[in-house]
Amino acid sequence: MLPSSLCLLFTLLARAFCSPPPANKALLPCGDAYYLQAQYTCYDGDFLCPIFNGEPTLRCEDACYEPKMYGCDNDELIYSPSSTASSSVSTMSTSTSPAICTQTPTTQHLSDPPYENYFYSDCHSANQVVVTSPQPDSNLTIIGPRLLVAWPAGNSGVVAFFSPQSGVNGTLGIELVNGTGSQPLSAVYLPANSSSLSGKPRVGVSTLVHFNASAVLTVPILGSIRTIRDFTEGPSILVPEVQDAIVVSATADGGVTLARLWLDNVTTTEMSFVPPDGEAITVSNQTIALDAGTYIFTATFDYPQLTQLSASEVLNDQSQGLITQDPDQTTSLSFLSYSEKLLAGAWRFLTYFGRDSMISLLLLQPVLSEGEGSAVEAVISAVLERLNRKDGSVCHEETIGDYATYLNLQDNVTSTAPGCTYQMIDTDYYLMPVMQNYFLKSAVGQSRSSDFFATKATLEFGNEGLTYAQLALINAEKIMSTSAGYAQAGGQTEANLIHLKDGQIVGQWRDSTYGIGGGRIPYDVNTALVPAALRSIAALSAQGFFAEHPEWNVTAAEYAQVWEDSTLQFFEVTVPQAEAQQLVTNYTAAAGYGFPSQADNITSDIVYHGLSLDGNNDQPLIKVMNTDDCFRHFLLNTTIQTQLTAFVNQTANNIRQPFPVGLSTPVGMLVANPAYGGDAVYAANWTNNAYHGTVVWSWPMAMMAAGFQRQLGRCSGGEAPDFCSDSTVYTNVLAAYNHLWDVIEANAPNLSTEVWSWRYLNDEFSFVPLGSLPPPPGLSPTESDIRQLWSLTFLAVGRDMSLW
Repeated sequence: MLPSSLCLLFTLLARAFCSPPPANKALLPCGDAYYLQAQYTCYDGDFLCPIFNGEPTLRCEDACYEPKMYGCDNDELIYSPSSTASSSVSTMSTSTSPAICTQTPTTQHLSDPPYENYFYSDCHSANQVVVTSPQPDSNLTIIGPRLLVAWPAGNSGVVAFFSPQSGVNGTLGIELVNGTGSQPLSAVYLPANSSSLSGKPRVGVSTLVHFNASAVLTVPILGSIRTIRDFTEGPSILVPEVQDAIVVSATADGGVTLARLWLDNVTTTEMSFVPPDGEAITVSNQTIALDAGTYIFTATFDYPQLTQLSASEVLNDQSQGLITQDPDQTTSLSFLSYSEKLLAGAWRFLTYFGRDSMISLLLLQPVLSEGEGSAVEAVISAVLERLNRKDGSVCHEETIGDYATYLNLQDNVTSTAPGCTYQMIDTDYYLMPVMQNYFLKSAVGQSRSSDFFATKATLEFGNEGLTYAQLALINAEKIMSTSAGYAQAGGQTEANLIHLKDGQIVGQWRDSTYGIGGGRIPYDVNTALVPAALRSIAALSAQGFFAEHPEWNVTAAEYAQVWEDSTLQFFEVTVPQAEAQQLVTNYTAAAGYGFPSQADNITSDIVYHGLSLDGNNDQPLIKVMNTDDCFRHFLLNTTIQTQLTAFVNQTANNIRQPFPVGLSTPVGMLVANPAYGGDAVYAANWTNNAYHGTVVWSWPMAMMAAGFQRQLGRCSGGEAPDFCSDSTVYTNVLAAYNHLWDVIEANAPNLSTEVWSWRYLNDEFSFVPLGSLPPPPGLSPTESDIRQLWSLTFLAVGRDMSLW
């Protein structure tokens, strides 16, 4: 199907807008519709095409087009008008102008009621549109009509919140109306003119949006996705410097435009509503009222764009077949992939997140492109560019665009320079394994090593002029320094473990208020990530990396062994059988969801490892069963045989057992099970509506599956671990692997989303979007991204049928 451009949107077939004779005598008939001559041209007596920027668009079968962007040949649209096109465009130049994209745009529609997500990417810009419309079963206290556009460039966007003029919540619904074919979005490209402050073209999307009832635009936000997130996820924060700069203007065509000059005094974001069929828009000061009907909605901005990697560019040669085998996920992967960086998720995290991109790379590398300009190098270079050169910390989240300027101004600095947050401790430990996998284990990476590490940082994160080799060394030195105390003789104490940074309540992937229960010493960081990073430093050093520290090939390996062997003990929880049965029974009653306790399934002691140490409510160990075992299984080949056998067996037990005994539910593997906490705080804080509560995340299932496959794969090697010859344990681990894959495959439609939850109704668990549930007391609702980078890892992680 040929793509739509701005004008393709306006394929308003007259018969689609049947109406009685209008009261406005200026409206002329075109078939069964009526139109204004200043806004439309009537072709063949019954087909309307819009007038855009004062120029009429032309008809091509069931589409309208601008002749400077398209041609029409045999009633079909063609790119880059040429002399072979129909007579209506035969005088156009055959040369390609900057306004013409020669490749077919990439489009996608993903439905997740009450959210409808639309994606449109071409050579000019990448766009996501999210339409929120309440459903009959929606909780109207948290779900309302909303139209949002998100752009990866600058992590930018616009949003318009609506309410029904009737005042009755739930009566107003909005939806996008298709133009031609099944794609309602059209691209906007307007070259910079003499009035442009930025000198950049205006880009974005346009569409038709239908309101089933009269509406009031209650809250518009234009500029940064971070500003929008602060409003939707915080206590409805509206920034005066942003909101007061919005200019609302009625337009000559009966529409309304909202425009805002960014704090950089250069970039402008605009959105507009235009009634194509006589609907009325009333503008009174800053209040905008719209009649029921269909409107042309356009959102644009003029900010430097990223270089998107197509699906074929983001995948390596061996994985090109995935484009046809799994077009849904590969299209989403492309939308999140750029030569400058990979983005974490759409729409809420359309920017760099260090942890997300490196976990994704660790799992996706078998299918990702390698070499200069590749997806793999985009991840690693983005991490190095944003490294904190002072202490070696890896950037968690970048702050760019309008939000960066805003934060700078809060510090009395007039600057558009980007910034980074460095509060996460886990992110520091992924860089070395990522480097080892690419520069030691990949032939392409080996050939690229010299040139890559000679590259000098150029971005405005404070590292300009330093080589990538120097930046990698700074990170490695931090890891060696912070791990040394624990690795020394007699140093294996809780005090020498890796703690959260002072003043922070988060520091690893469970980065919500109660994610690790207020703990200061996270399980995953200390038992898996630190020894994995040390193993990688040793391997890299042995191959000539870090020439300043040739001793690291030995020292780092020695440190790793200590961390690997002696950290699990701090987090281990053993619950005697009878006590475990009572705890799950009590939890089931206290939680109040109505599911059975499954206490009869407990036939032996329950063993697991807690989330963290030194937690809230004077909890020395946060007794929440969890999925973070996956880090050790995936990243390490541990060698203490008794410990390994017990660990893989424990994980297998917990994966196989149904919640609340274990982690298994029909909707997925839960990332947390608080049933064994023995304190009311556990049932209160780890709930099915909490971001890291009794919910399902996609990527831990992928890492657990890949980790189990790695451990089972060791059984066919030359030095098989002892558990391989223990028939009871091996059978248990194999069964757990296949049970997990059964659950994964049963939930295939949801795997690409960020996080989801469940309801228990009619004696069964059923899928429910997390954002549709009321939030925990004192917290805002959390809307899951329809696509998350690390939730696309099943493109590379598949079931090993030889283990079935």
